[in-house]
Amino acid sequence: MLAGDQYIADDPELVRDGNHAAKLIAAFNATNGDDKLVQDRILRELFGSVGEGTVIRPPLRCDYGYQTHIGARTFANWGLICLDVGKIEIGDDVQIGPNVQLLTATHPIEPLPRQAKWEGSQPIIIGDNVWLGGGVIVCPGVTIGNNTVVGAGAVVTRDLPANVVAVGNPARILRTIEG
Repeated sequence: MLAGDQYIADDPELVRDGNHAAKLIAAFNATNGDDKLVQDRILRELFGSVGEGTVIRPPLRCDYGYQTHIGARTFANWGLICLDVGKIEIGDDVQIGPNVQLLTATHPIEPLPRQAKWEGSQPIIIGDNVWLGGGVIVCPGVTIGNNTVVGAGAVVTRDLPANVVAVGNPARILRTIEG
């Protein structure tokens, strides 16, 4: 799984890792909004890395946590989902609206391997100073360049370059942003 190869999700080691993450997520989601020190401690135990000044509002959901890396001064509003069976890299100064989904998981197109519960993943990379509007869905294997804005409700199925505004389903570039 960590190498991006196909895997079986109910592998005992992955089940153990998922259960550990679930306990941390439950503790995080049970915190009070003003309990920033406890929230920060839990996030640092859950995620692979968290930059200084980063804030994530509960509720939060993820599979394992250790596959997600978040830069400094990033803000994620309520309802962030990080389906992090593959690596998720979020840059510095990123703004994430409510109910955003970062989905790295893939499944075989062919019915027999899918029925046998094989899964895969492709990483998601979000550059610095990106703004993901509310309800944005980022699909497996997508890279979003620095300073890009993705409008609310967009479904990002392909890479987006730096310095653009993208909207829609599937997301398409509406215009460029000047520096």
